Amino acid sequence: MERLRDQQGRAIDYLRVSVTDRCNYRCTYCLPAVGINHFDRADILSFEEICALARCFAELGVTRLRLTGGEPTVRRDLCDLVRMLRQIPGIREIALSTNGHLLAELAQPLRHAGVDRLNVSLDSLRPDRFAAITRRGELSRVLAGVEAARAAGFSSLKINTVAIKGFNDDEVGALCNYAWSHDAVPRFIEQMPMSDGELYVPGKLLAAAEIRRLLVAAYPQHELLPDTAGKPRGAGPARYWRLGADRVVGIISAMTEHFCDTCNRVRLSASGALHTCLAYDDAVDLRAVLATEGREGVMATIRRAVAVKRDGHVFDTIGIGGPRKSMIQIGG
Repeated sequence: MERLRDQQGRAIDYLRVSVTDRCNYRCTYCLPAVGINHFDRADILSFEEICALARCFAELGVTRLRLTGGEPTVRRDLCDLVRMLRQIPGIREIALSTNGHLLAELAQPLRHAGVDRLNVSLDSLRPDRFAAITRRGELSRVLAGVEAARAAGFSSLKINTVAIKGFNDDEVGALCNYAWSHDAVPRFIEQMPMSDGELYVPGKLLAAAEIRRLLVAAYPQHELLPDTAGKPRGAGPARYWRLGADRVVGIISAMTEHFCDTCNRVRLSASGALHTCLAYDDAVDLRAVLATEGREGVMATIRRAVAVKRDGHVFDTIGIGGPRKSMIQIGG
């Protein structure tokens, strides 16, 4: 069968699957302090529906899945879903993104169920800052979760930090040291103006170029060079840099240094909507197609949607041009 490609010729082999739009944190860049319209529980995809849709994507050439949320670990019996997805022919890798709050208990079960790669969000190593940005988070639980993940033996462990000027820009070196000391790759992410820019604060954007300057300042004894010699580091949008022989850091620069020309991914929301680009609100309801037209209808719908996948996005550094959907609804 012909592989899934968009009109720019980009091969689509990576599907991000949101398993819930609930979260046990309320991070300032993801959710407002109060109020959010969650999906009704009846509108959330069942494990069987997720697997049926994932099987269609696999038949079209998708080989990598990433489970996201909301916070995926709050979905009951998540390990059962992982085991089901592992049975799909063609799926070579399953990754998961988490805030780490439940990871101390779940790291080993998730690894045994079949999760290969793990990303853990960690925006500060200071308890006061961590509590402020997550509103509900406990730093000690996340750090214990990272320890458990390290012991579980995932093939890749990454520490993701949303970089915010005036908040955690003085922790770039400390976060790198923490990640490296736990056999993890630190990654810094530019904040994006989701939710129609409601949660985006102009002037707080820590751009990729500034992050690189902070890395150079933190490690003046090493030259910062593009990491071109290392092993493949996943299917996502990060660009990797090297400080010395064995220190690698990633930067995800959706705002200032676009990576749209290499985009290989689409997203499935917790309610079954296919989003071909994070930055736009247009989506296709695959759950409804699955119910009415079955496998062939789903695959034809996926092909049509990917065929008109956009060249790129129009995120603006002043916070306009973003989609109305919130990050929690699509899983990043």
